Parts: sequence; C-alpha cells; structure tokens
Amino acid sequence: MKKVLMLSLVASFFVACGDDDSKPAVNPGVADGVITSLEDPDFDATNLKGIIGANIELPAGEYVLTSGLIVRQPYTLKLAAGTTIKAAAGGTDVYVIVEQGAKLDAQGTEAAPITFTSNAATPEPGDWGGVILCGKAPISGGGTAVTEVVDHFYGGDDANDNSGTLNHVVIRYSGARINGEKEFNGLTCYGVGKGTSISNLAIYNGDDDAIEFFGGSVNVTNLLVVNAKDDMIDWTQGYTGTITNAYAVREAAYTAVSSDPRGIEADGNLDGLNPTQAGQSNPTISGLTIVNNAPVALSDVIKIRRGSGANISNTLVVWSASATVAPDDLVDCTDSLGDAMASTSVTFNASGAILNLTDLKPGVNAASINVTAGTSGGADTSAFGWTGYAF
Repeated sequence: MKKVLMLSLVASFFVACGDDDSKPAVNPGVADGVITSLEDPDFDATNLKGIIGANIELPAGEYVLTSGLIVRQPYTLKLAAGTTIKAAAGGTDVYVIVEQGAKLDAQGTEAAPITFTSNAATPEPGDWGGVILCGKAPISGGGTAVTEVVDHFYGGDDANDNSGTLNHVVIRYSGARINGEKEFNGLTCYGVGKGTSISNLAIYNGDDDAIEFFGGSVNVTNLLVVNAKDDMIDWTQGYTGTITNAYAVREAAYTAVSSDPRGIEADGNLDGLNPTQAGQSNPTISGLTIVNNAPVALSDVIKIRRGSGANISNTLVVWSASATVAPDDLVDCTDSLGDAMASTSVTFNASGAILNLTDLKPGVNAASINVTAGTSGGADTSAFGWTGYAF
C-alpha cells in the first residue's frame, strides 16, 4: 500500500490552482500551458500536455501524450469513440489526471474503444504513469488527502460525486514507479464517487497495480486485467464500492513480479496506520475470476487486512498446470497492523492440483472463508468479446 500526505499548509497552493468559474481562465491565443480550445496554441495533437482549462472534446484520432495532462475543475475532457492516446515513454512525467470537480468523458464502443497506450517502438510496462481520477467521495477518517503522485486533493463527503465516464476503455503499459512507496497504476481512483461510471475496462501489462482505489464508492463492471506486475486489484483507505464481473490473469509467458504480487490486496485504512478510523474499506465483489498461468509465485491470491472488510462471492480461482509455484497463501486475512474485519466473507471455487485449499487464514476476527474444489462460477468472459482477448 501507499503513503499519502494529508491536507496541510500546501492547501493554499492547490486552492489557488483551482477555479470555480466555468469560463476559461486564460487569454485565448496566448501560449501559457492551458488548453482552452482546439485552436489554442497550447493544443498540439502530437505534443499533448498541460492543463485542460475549458470543456474540450477531442475528435476520434491519434494523439501523443508527452507530459502530464491535467483536467482542471470544473471542466470536462471528452474523448470520442475510437480515440487513441499514445504516451511518450517518459515514466512518471507522463500521465492523465482529473482533478476533483472535473470529469473525463471517455465513452468508447465495442467496435471503437478508447485506448491509452505507450508510444514506444517496443513498449514496456511502466513506460508512462497512467490515468488518475480524483473525486470528493469519503475516505477513511474523513476529510481530504493529497495523492501520493503529482499532488492533487481527493476525498470529501459526497458519495455520489461524479468524475465522469469510462466505457470500453483500454489502458496499456502504464504504472511507472517513483520509488518503492510511490507508484502509478493502470487506473487509480482517489476518492471517486458512485456517480462516476466505470465499465468495460481492460488493463494490460502494467508495472504496478492494474487498478487501485483510495477510498471512494465508485462501482466497476466488466473489468479485464492482464499481466499486472504487482496486484491485480488493490484497495485501501475506505473503499466501499462494488466490482462486478472481473477477470484477472497472469499469462504463462509473463514472469515479471513485484516483491509481493497479489490477486487482491485490501487495506481498510491507509497503510494500516489508522485502525480506529471511521469508514474502513468494505467493498462487494461478485463474478470474479483470478487465473495464474505463470511459473512464478503470488504472495497471496486474496489478502484482506488492516481493518478492511469485503464480501467476495461467485468467484473462481484457477492455477493452471503451467503455474508450477504455489501461492504463499490462498486467502490471508491477517497482518501485523491489523486483521480483516469480522464481517469479511470470502467464498469461491478453486481449481489447480498445486493449490492447498485449506491454506486459509481467517485472522483473530474469524473472517468467513469458504473454498471448494471446482471450476464453476467467476466472470462471464463473453462480456470481454470487444477486447479480442483469447481466454
């Protein structure tokens, strides 16, 4: 999990960066790093960067992201179906972030998805940062915090907050790392509310987590994760949304791993440092498949800890014959900084000769864990036909 700076004396700086006026706050025709129209001198499809300072719609086409692109509140960046954003391989300096009060409207279609990927001739995981949404939904302990990367506010008291729409969106080769404690992911949701719509999302070949939630209440439907170097799904700091119909796989040829890769890594509060905070994580997961085909170990298939709860059902875990190393733990609800909450419920079928179906650690709060040998349940893979992925 990550470390996040809490609201502090830097507040005045960030407030100054915001603007409640819906009118563009700059002079059109002047190159100042703020994009207010497609005619603005700061807009360049081959050198996309800077601040979105007006409601902007990018027509379908190809754009090259060369640095940070910040959607400032209260504006919306709309991407037409079929749009491709190719990020220069600039690591942590290249990313897309949506501020609190701003929106990303990325509505692709099955035939014309929206794609974020690397522009490198030979793309690699971690070529660029990724996509970040910052919302006003609650986080554990209440109040607001500052993101661990690129320093933007998130959190608040609006569980229904709306950061936009992502539908039929693909993210590839993201997850650049600042250091061992600070990393980008494929998609990072900071305090994102359930007024946001995230569905039909595919995340491939990331250098850190595929998707991570820092608090918030956003719901995600039809999630495909392929070859995450670290965690397939990660949450912390009070996440309470739902994840429905998700398929996460590590392919046989993908052997890159972090120090503790997991199928699910779940914290109730940030880094386990605040076990008494109100509003610990407690999401609902249904229709999940976790598949390992690679001959490398996962630390845990499911790790729920540090005050997090979860209700995980209709789930399937598959360890194929090519996955020759067993996970350290099948389900582990223990941690030195606090075990999973007592209401935690994990139920799934598991398939794989190497798996120990009794390798279950319910923790001091006696989380309910029920694992059965079998191949039924899990994600409906027909929902991912639009991706072209071969299951």
